[in-house]
Amino acid sequence: MNQNVQQPANERIRDAAKALREARQQRKTIEKVSITHGIQGLDEAYSVAQINTDAKRAQGHRIIGKKVGLTSKAVQLQLGVDQPDFGILFEDMMVLEGDRVQVSQLIQPKAEAEVAFVLSKDIENVVPTWTEFLTKIAYALPALEIVDSAIHDWKIILEDTVADNASCGLVVLGQQPIAIDQFDFSKLDMHLEKNGEMVSIGTGSACLGHPLRAAWWLAKTMVERGIPLKAGEVILSGALGPMVNVQKGDVLHVNLGKLGAFGCVME
Repeated sequence: MNQNVQQPANERIRDAAKALREARQQRKTIEKVSITHGIQGLDEAYSVAQINTDAKRAQGHRIIGKKVGLTSKAVQLQLGVDQPDFGILFEDMMVLEGDRVQVSQLIQPKAEAEVAFVLSKDIENVVPTWTEFLTKIAYALPALEIVDSAIHDWKIILEDTVADNASCGLVVLGQQPIAIDQFDFSKLDMHLEKNGEMVSIGTGSACLGHPLRAAWWLAKTMVERGIPLKAGEVILSGALGPMVNVQKGDVLHVNLGKLGAFGCVME
């Protein structure tokens, strides 16, 4: 075990944040910060992530949304975790359908198909009821999240992915908004192809039973942690099926049934 774990908590948290930040800047992997820096528990892990969120904002980047991670049982099983987490989305992570997806800037990317919701109203200060939350959703979009991890070989526990901003990478959004009352999101069928081969299949119900419930979990969690959600922000509600490895040159096509379909090229 690294000697850093003997440091006071504030020093361990600061050093873990620096290690993750430098790993992403240099596009290299590091060992688990849960071991090398003794990061234990969600409070410590989110404190690590917050340091790097603040550092990115200090560089002039804007927060444009939040993501729910680890909502799919399939992905939880892949990574050996048992509950959702959240991460912060910045403007330089967002890609629109048809634009270049520069996956080569990431370390060890994986793709997963999701439902994105866009807020019409702020959510802050008061934990919203289910019905209050629904009134704050403007529309939904099909999405691909290209997740990434600075932890070697994705060998993570919950604290590692939380500290690493919920393994955020890039987000590819479809361009046609759909009202949320048009169909039952829990019954969405998801098919993800890579280079013409079907690589991931799932359903809306795989996302905490319903993508809107996952988004509501995020809204409540953000209020409880004092983090505002603003009108116009994106909520990525979580994977509908297993994530798949991607690399430069791959061609992806996601079909989310009534929500829409789109393709993109990894560059």
